[in-house]
Amino acid sequence: MKAAETAILTFVSPEVNIKGNIAVKARQTARPNPENPLPDVKNIIAVSSGKGGVGKSTIASNLAVALARQGYKVGLLDADIFGPSAPTMFNIEGTEVYTENIGGRDLILPVERYGVKILSIGFFVRKNDAVLWRGGMASNALKQLITDAAWGELDYFVLDLPPGTSDIHLTLVQTLAITGAIVVTTPQEVALADARKGISMFTGDKVNVPILGLVENMSWFTPAELPENKYYLFGKRRRETTGPRNRSSSFGTNTYCTKYLRKR
Repeated sequence: MKAAETAILTFVSPEVNIKGNIAVKARQTARPNPENPLPDVKNIIAVSSGKGGVGKSTIASNLAVALARQGYKVGLLDADIFGPSAPTMFNIEGTEVYTENIGGRDLILPVERYGVKILSIGFFVRKNDAVLWRGGMASNALKQLITDAAWGELDYFVLDLPPGTSDIHLTLVQTLAITGAIVVTTPQEVALADARKGISMFTGDKVNVPILGLVENMSWFTPAELPENKYYLFGKRRRETTGPRNRSSSFGTNTYCTKYLRKR
């Protein structure tokens, strides 16, 4: 409205009396309370990683499906704006997304698969096109997927965060009351160094989100033809002395989990 007043005074005449004569009529009902945009969501779990390629999206997807199979109402938001994985993980690439007018607002309807409600920027861009957005635009798109979507009642809302620490992470923690975060890493030191930074971000004063656990992915490899064998791809000796229990303690969390690779 301020821009409209300025335009009239500039291009018509500065003497035009417009005070109190301009009103705004919104076509849609205003968004809900910004301090609690998802009042019907009980728990919000952020799945994060310091480095890409450690299996974060796989962990987030399997966590969401596992919770849904236990009878919980689950939603999954693929918050990795620049590298969305959920459409591929759930084999729903190319799925059309629709809107529905609910309570006077046009809301995006999440795609449902395996009992999980899913939204991803990957539904709105072509598969092979890069998303070339500045931080502000990416953050606004993410907010829209959160506040302008019909998530409904959820027991668990899983956030598949982009790797690293960025504007998107700050946007999420400022928009949502995150219950806790899960940090995914692999055993090599390069990934562990970035995992430490991710945990530092969540536990810092500006974010202050509890760490629910540290997942060490790809701890070892077991081939189907030799089910009793374990091959430590990143070295067994180092892993014995600085294993996940010691690592989780040194990272500030006592909860840990190891996952292995199995050939199917």
